[in-house]
Amino acid sequence: MIQKTPAEIVLIKKACEITRDALILAKSLIREGISTFDIDKSIEKFIIDSGGTAPCIGYMGYPCASCISVNDVVVHGIPSKNIILKKGDIVSVDIVASYKGYCGDATRTYCVGEVDDEKKKLVRVTKECFFKGIENARVGDRIGKISHAIQMHAESNGFSVVRELAGHGIGRKMHEPPEVLNYGKETDGAVIKENMVIAIEPMINAGRKEVALLSDDWGVVTRDGKPAAHYENTVLFTAKGPEVLTLEKDDEYYPR
Repeated sequence: MIQKTPAEIVLIKKACEITRDALILAKSLIREGISTFDIDKSIEKFIIDSGGTAPCIGYMGYPCASCISVNDVVVHGIPSKNIILKKGDIVSVDIVASYKGYCGDATRTYCVGEVDDEKKKLVRVTKECFFKGIENARVGDRIGKISHAIQMHAESNGFSVVRELAGHGIGRKMHEPPEVLNYGKETDGAVIKENMVIAIEPMINAGRKEVALLSDDWGVVTRDGKPAAHYENTVLFTAKGPEVLTLEKDDEYYPR
């Protein structure tokens, strides 16, 4: 069901709260010398201790609670004891938490220590793409209005938009209709309806847009080896406009 009931929205908001707080925990753990495996295990424990579940575990055989993608890995990096963060890395942490059968989904890309100017700009612009996407999107518009704004902002900054991956509706399942592309025309896509909940997730490459699948059948990497960034929130569309359910309260974009 694309439009959620008030009771469903209450549960989705709780799932989003757990997701958001798990990301805050992840941010506190990001440092040189830590493995992505250890970060993931802390995320899994936090979700469970918060009364939620981690639906990524076992999803189509996926082994972990989160996806942690470093540098040229765009998405779906499998956490590993062998992946140790280094100063200068950028790392995307993608978390889904479920609460009483309803999901919240969000991603942040973090810097490990001081990173080069290209990576700094990439992380900043990818986040900006999300907010450009929802800035003027309202109930009654096409989702393409979000998609087009994301593409224009990324490309105007010299970056490219991944075509093979997209955002999505969310609720009882991690992935529900409608599809939310990060590129396209304003007239494309489904109509935004009141009480629609979608995960909007710009995936932006520093270089070319082409990607490839790793041999583990999960990780997606840039073909040119240049870095990628990912920023995602779960968004509820109301008659008053979009409400970002997974946004940290100290974020500069958080409504005051």
